[in-house]
Amino acid sequence: MTFSLRKKEILIDILVRLPAKSLVRFLCTCKSWGDLIGSSSFVSIHLNRNVTKHAHVYLLCLHHPNFERQVDPDDPYVEQKFHWSIFSNETFEECSKLSHPLGSTERYGIYGSSNGLVCISDEILNFDSPIHIWNPSVRKLRTPPMSANINVKFSHVALQFGFHPGPNDYKVVRMMRTNKNALAVEVYSLRTDFWKMIETIPPWLKCTWQHHKGTFFNGVAYHIIEKGPLFSIMSFDSGSEEFEEFLAPDAICNSWGLCIDVYKEQICLLFTFYDCEEEDMEKSDFWVLQEKRWKQLSPFIYPSNCYSTMGISIDNELLMQRRDHIKGGADLYLCNYESKQVLETGLRLGTVTYGEIEFLFSVTYIETLVLLNSLQY
Repeated sequence: MTFSLRKKEILIDILVRLPAKSLVRFLCTCKSWGDLIGSSSFVSIHLNRNVTKHAHVYLLCLHHPNFERQVDPDDPYVEQKFHWSIFSNETFEECSKLSHPLGSTERYGIYGSSNGLVCISDEILNFDSPIHIWNPSVRKLRTPPMSANINVKFSHVALQFGFHPGPNDYKVVRMMRTNKNALAVEVYSLRTDFWKMIETIPPWLKCTWQHHKGTFFNGVAYHIIEKGPLFSIMSFDSGSEEFEEFLAPDAICNSWGLCIDVYKEQICLLFTFYDCEEEDMEKSDFWVLQEKRWKQLSPFIYPSNCYSTMGISIDNELLMQRRDHIKGGADLYLCNYESKQVLETGLRLGTVTYGEIEFLFSVTYIETLVLLNSLQY
């Protein structure tokens, strides 16, 4: 009995180190292996190891593999060449292309990546855009039901997706606004497979605002919102269903080069601009949110060459892009904030235009087995 238990522990210790795609192939090796790998306990052990050790981490990018000729904005052929792919976080070699999981030829957007799951929907969001929660490593997909709460056509839609550790659940937060400033906020729970309409909306959110890129951390969705000349951060806790507003630092005066993400387990703001005091240099001001106050860190100064920060990787490296105004798109760089070293990845990012705002997409992705067993959620 003890010997058999020890053999199982050794087997688990070996298997848990493997990538998800290899483990999926082992499901059919024998019944005992299939039962072990598909169990909730093994899925959790594999997930926790990858997250804590940053194992099997990749970059998920909307990119163009061979972008050599100048972009003609009226040429749809060029636009179709952009696609989502998974790249090595170390060598930046392409590991796999990500076609739409339902076989659609339409381009799609990714609205969050958490524990191996990505939330995808239409590239240009509408109030009735279908939403899918997808694990591309194990090729499993969950499609939330269409919400029964919506009976108004909303013109502005924002999505956030992530994990809430309290209820051990994955949440989608959808904010919708009409041209007349009617606002609705819904939360989807992967565990219950149910949409819930948030009834109480704070008065400060019932105004004209423009949504910029957001992030999701510890069950809370964060959005940069622009109200006239002012910028603020809206937070919404998907568990307690409470809203908060944090005014952005006074130095932030426009949305270009403005980014919100997570740095060393803290919400942070980065604002890139041309440094008038340093000739031919650009500067990224850096703040972290501590006890509901913004604490400014040392700025990052680098040669002016159309750089801006677009996010932060799981290894706390800045994801930076350098625009190519001739060919379109942007080149992706990784920057170590502490050492100030900048690494060229050789990846060309594609762009998505939403109204007057142009987005570039590159996010961190971790291989896991979440959703492998449909009974887990």
